[in-house]
Amino acid sequence: MRGMLTIYRREIGSLFAGPLAWCLLFFGLLTNGFMISSTFQSSRTRFGQVDITGTLEYVFGASPLFWALLLILPPLLSMKLLAEESSNGTLEYLRTAPVGDAAVVVGKFLAGLTFMALMWSTLLIYAGGIDYWGAPPDWGQVYSIYIGIVLLSGAFLAISLVPSALVKTPLLAAFLAFLACLLWLTLKPLGMQLLVASRDIFADRFGGYDQAERFFEVQLHKFDIGTHFYRSFFRGIVDTGELIFYCSWMALFLFLTTRTLEARRWQG
Repeated sequence: MRGMLTIYRREIGSLFAGPLAWCLLFFGLLTNGFMISSTFQSSRTRFGQVDITGTLEYVFGASPLFWALLLILPPLLSMKLLAEESSNGTLEYLRTAPVGDAAVVVGKFLAGLTFMALMWSTLLIYAGGIDYWGAPPDWGQVYSIYIGIVLLSGAFLAISLVPSALVKTPLLAAFLAFLACLLWLTLKPLGMQLLVASRDIFADRFGGYDQAERFFEVQLHKFDIGTHFYRSFFRGIVDTGELIFYCSWMALFLFLTTRTLEARRWQG
């Protein structure tokens, strides 16, 4: 992993030197600001009070726009980190430098994760502003949700780097990464739909449809990235098991990305 910090510093500088990162940051901040404002207005009670905790929970975890940002931003960011460099030829220059492919991948990943953590820090800023004006939120839950969001972003960014290492066309890499993130997010409902569509086959194999349904529901529940977020971080619980879940998936996808770059090196 020699040279990882050098790659990290290079990527941080490169990200904020170009327009894409600033556009993504502006889009993310604008979306979060709009959601905070509109949710505050809609959550006012008849006495003029606002459900502070409920508002923050909805904007940073339950709203469709929150998940839309998680599906859109990491693929576009990964396109900048790998596919665009491969298209421009600068990735080949990096791979001839005295750094390994793993250092390149991890350095770029950490730079992208830093960007995502910076964008989601608006949660802490909004919570601090609300606290300053006399309505303190549950800070334990705020910090827990922030950690969970950063881990979610890291998982989606890690899986997005795999197609970005496979293809040289940036837009194609972003599209494939978006599909991969969408598939992972909707894995549980898609799996249950497949079970319903093939109920006769699975019923014969498991000795009944109810047994097959319970088995698939338990297995899909284990891999559902949203379920792990909602049952721990979203509720204000930083569970070591959930940390291992997200870090394990990130490590797996970063390993696959590294192996992809190594395979391309041998192919010339």
